[in-house]
Amino acid sequence: MKKIGIFYGTTTGNTAEVAQEIAKALNVKSDDVKDVAKTAPSAVGDYDVIILGASTWGDGDMQGDMAEFMDGLEMVDLRGKDVALFGTGDEQMKDTFCNAVGEMYYKLRNTGANFIAKYNVDGLEFNHSEAMVGDLAVGLLIDTANHPEITARRINEWCELISREI
Repeated sequence: MKKIGIFYGTTTGNTAEVAQEIAKALNVKSDDVKDVAKTAPSAVGDYDVIILGASTWGDGDMQGDMAEFMDGLEMVDLRGKDVALFGTGDEQMKDTFCNAVGEMYYKLRNTGANFIAKYNVDGLEFNHSEAMVGDLAVGLLIDTANHPEITARRINEWCELISREI
């Protein structure tokens, strides 16, 4: 069985809550759910599957702690590691919705990571996101403010997808 680590950056707590829900759905121990503000990028070395999550702020910027974590992580050799991405955002920011997920993807493309769990955006409405590649997002996009009614379903379906892909 592959060891899963969840690493998240949070400011208001929404991304931390989603990380905890993902951990429950995948049976990940609380010790393996890490706030990147208190974690070095090298900690990902302990895991076969790395799940990264961040919120999007301002003009489509990645949450600050995750941005710093990613600066270090993009220098790490992730060959042999499965990487899944998730993010929280506000779809009222129609042209930058969950851009952080796309930023994480683009920063890690040269690390040798095997990206898993691309996912649909059913039920969400926005014009543009850096997280989109064709009809799918490169990970799970969540809007807890405007769509709390679909959050649990989207998390569970995405986690089922991860379980099938690892």
